[in-house]
Order: sequence, then structure tokens, then C-alpha cells
Amino acid sequence: MSLSIIKPDWALTQETPSLMLANLNHLGLIEVTGEQARSFINGQVTTEIVSLNADQWRWGAHCDPKGKMIASFRTFSINDALYMMMPTDTLAVGLPQLKKYAVFSKAELADVSANWQLIGIAGNEACTFVEQHFGNIEAELTQVDGGVVLKDNNRYIVMLSADKAQALCQDQPVFDATAWQAQEIKAGYPNIPAAHSSQYVPQMCNVQAINGISFTKGCYMGQETIARMKYRGGNKRALYILAGNTNQTLTIDSAIEIALEDGFRKVGNIIECVQQGDQVLLTAVLANDTEADATLRIAGDEQSSLSVQALPYSLEN
Repeated sequence: MSLSIIKPDWALTQETPSLMLANLNHLGLIEVTGEQARSFINGQVTTEIVSLNADQWRWGAHCDPKGKMIASFRTFSINDALYMMMPTDTLAVGLPQLKKYAVFSKAELADVSANWQLIGIAGNEACTFVEQHFGNIEAELTQVDGGVVLKDNNRYIVMLSADKAQALCQDQPVFDATAWQAQEIKAGYPNIPAAHSSQYVPQMCNVQAINGISFTKGCYMGQETIARMKYRGGNKRALYILAGNTNQTLTIDSAIEIALEDGFRKVGNIIECVQQGDQVLLTAVLANDTEADATLRIAGDEQSSLSVQALPYSLEN
């Protein structure tokens, strides 16, 4: 779909515009179909799939046998098809892993990212805009003409056919994906990139805090490690939101350092980041005892500074 995409020009520390539409072309979609589609995926991921209602969506994690996350995702269904939404680079890693086990089930998996357009909608006027185009949206997931609307508190993800998406965005400025990524970071969401696939148990990225792990469902890949971490403890990491400044061009490969008595040392990995000039906003996996007033910086930039931001949810069990 041809959209006129613009870069966001507001500071990362300021409020979202009253209405923000963003092209979510950084996200992809896996479609799972077949007689055993739900039961197969239910045995592969942390979230409860079998009982997922038609008007619900959930966060979840797809893990390897050791309980390390290959991918994190949003999941929902449209009629008989199940969908998993995740960063496109992570999809390229996770889909072959799922297909490897799907040969033993009556389930078919496909990358259908090209079949849909994903638009993120946020801001104080988002609800009014969505109502004008789709009617009153109260459920987590609502089927509409040409696709579905996922409601995430006061934000929306609209999954539409190309022509419907073009009509929706007509006469509206559409921002690039970084505008939406800033919203995801502020929400403390764990959009795991391919570069950090199979590095973290879900609790190390707060997946349990956003209702992405069921501890009562049947067996699934990596369950033993995930359950042991909940009931026996031992997790020493968590996902943090950080904001600050650096003269470097930030990437997920950039290292974060923390000040200790004997100097700075590397402390964690960046999961998702956005940057405007020298201002940066990011999520990172750090030691879960990192203090709110910890002195943090970007490795290689002694003048940089990062501060811990409050999570919008609790990490308490």
C-alpha cells in the first residue's frame, strides 16, 4: 500500500499528538490454520490459546526447549484462523521453528504479512477517530469490514486489507513505525528482536506482568523452566524503561553501562529503542535489583545519560 509516511517531530519526552496514525510495517503476521491449529500452538507457547475467545487478544511467548524466548507476540483469531503478530525480523526466526514441529499436527503456518496492512492509532482523539470509522469498539478484538481492530487500553491496532487501510488513512498524516515503537516502549512491552532471540526466559522481559503466561494450562515448550522460575524463584532480570541522551546513533546492539564503586560496567541489552537527535527512549533487560536512581549510560559515550522510568504495571507476583 502506498502511504505518505512522515517522521515524528515531537520530542520523545512530550505527549503523543491528539491523533496519531502510524504505519506498523515493522510488524509481521503468522497465520495458523487447520484442524489442530489451536491445539498445536497451545503446545508451543506460554499463553492459553484453546480458550481464547473471538473478542480477545493476548500477549504470549514462543520459547525453545530450555525456556528461552524465540519470540514474543500478540495473538488473536479471525474465524478459523489464528494469528501471531510480532516484529518481522523475529518472525523470520520463529516461523521455521514452529513449522518444524507442525509437521506432526494438522496445522499449517504461513507468513501472511503481505496480505494485511497494520495501522496503529493513538492519542486523545484515537477513540473518537476509531468510532467514526468502525463504530463503538469496547472489546479487545472486534471484526470490522476488511479486517479487525485490536484495542489496547487507549490505543488501537487496525489490521485491514490494503484498500480499506488506504481509505482509513485518507487525509491523515501517517507517521513511521518509530512513533508507535515509542508508545510500545512507554507501555513496557517486550517486543523481542531477532538479535536477542533465545536469550531470555519470559519473566526476564516481564511477560508475566502483561498476562502473557498461563501457569495453569497444559504442557508447552519450555514450560519446566518457566514454571520453576515462578515457583522456585531465581530470576535476576527484568525489563526496564530508560530515557536519556547520547551522541551515538543507538541500535539494539549498543551496550548499556551502570556506575559502580570501581567504575562503569556493562549491565544489559537493549530490546527496543527509538531516537530523535540526541534524545533516546528504550526498553532494556537489566538486573532486577537495579535502583530507580541508578547512574546509567551508553557504552562508548561518557557524556551520555540514561534514567529509569516507572513501569506502568507491577512486577509483584
